[in-house]
Amino acid sequence: MFAQLPMYHRIGAAAYKADIQPTIDMMVALGNPERRFRSIHVAGTNGKGSVSHFLASILQEAGYKVGLYTSPHLVDFRERIRVDGEMIPQSAVVDFVANNHQMFADLHLSFFEMTVGMAFDYFAKEKVDIAVVEVGMGGRLDSTNVINPLLSIITNIGLDHTQFLGDTLEKIAFEKAGIIKEGVPVVIGETQAETSPVFQAIAAERHAPITFADSHYIIDDISHYTTELTGEYQKKNIATVLESVEVLRRTTDLDITPTALKQGLSRVVTNTHLHGRWQTIGEQPLTICETAHNEPGIRAMLQGVINTPHRDLHVIYGCVNDKDFKSILAFLNAQLTITGSKLHWYFSQPSVPRGLPVGELAAAAREMGLTGPCYSNVKDAIDAARSTAAADDLVLVTGSIFLIADALRQ
Repeated sequence: MFAQLPMYHRIGAAAYKADIQPTIDMMVALGNPERRFRSIHVAGTNGKGSVSHFLASILQEAGYKVGLYTSPHLVDFRERIRVDGEMIPQSAVVDFVANNHQMFADLHLSFFEMTVGMAFDYFAKEKVDIAVVEVGMGGRLDSTNVINPLLSIITNIGLDHTQFLGDTLEKIAFEKAGIIKEGVPVVIGETQAETSPVFQAIAAERHAPITFADSHYIIDDISHYTTELTGEYQKKNIATVLESVEVLRRTTDLDITPTALKQGLSRVVTNTHLHGRWQTIGEQPLTICETAHNEPGIRAMLQGVINTPHRDLHVIYGCVNDKDFKSILAFLNAQLTITGSKLHWYFSQPSVPRGLPVGELAAAAREMGLTGPCYSNVKDAIDAARSTAAADDLVLVTGSIFLIADALRQ
């Protein structure tokens, strides 16, 4: 499967298809499994993975059998497809590919399209009560957009994947708003001057009731909720989740008690096995992995750095080759400089074909006045940083989801 089908997360643009028709054809061939379970659809530039995991955890605590589809995976492909937190069995993956191999070839399906088919087929066979489905990229043309959900959620909009989704916030919002369905309520996580009119116009056109989470919840409203996800930015995601639960209570027969809500938030990692979001992978010095890889994510990550007591900050950075990495690295440095910590840089690269060679990254960094040792793999970079850092320093691994995946594999 990995050898024969292109994966966007590994090779980039060559694997991207701006066409939902192959997925529609695949669903027909599979007997339309997407119609055999209820769903919630989650899009957005940042936070959509965390929001998806929070909702799945809450619904599990409410007693429902819950499917969860997310992407990309960090260590094991099967992380993408879970029921009640448990990954799809290897045997189910093998059987699905074996039984549908010819159909994949006939429809010229991408890796992501095939994985969506596998997920929806598995959820239908497992008879889940509800599935939480995270959009892969954008929304309008994303393969997941064949579902007709109980609720659509768009967390926020930032400049990411601009080569596919557009180079302005308005254009990206239009693509994300493609998940808004006729008559289906939609929750927007963050009010933004550029994007809110886009969402309001499309929601009105599709008679979809629309609410903005940040107009109903402020930080004080959510301060009494605890969660295993410790990043300060999770408060925005929790606000989106609280509004989403409120809409589900109002518009569906789902029974989500206050206890289920509280327990679901507090046990999200235990219930769904989410990784890579401000995750501790070492102590003395404290060593944190964070998947932030664009400007909104970095800005949110900054709060975690500020709120974590430390002396010096050791930053292990690596990225992929199809991002505007020079701008992102400059922005990261500017944001981290705000903390007042002495910065130590270590450069590395993710072990995927899209990984930017560490030499090229370090050369660009030098032009910005940033210098540090280079490591061809993140394990060596982490070992070097931890051996150099004092016990009260902070080691931060960031820059790419795939660098974090490498760190978690060590």
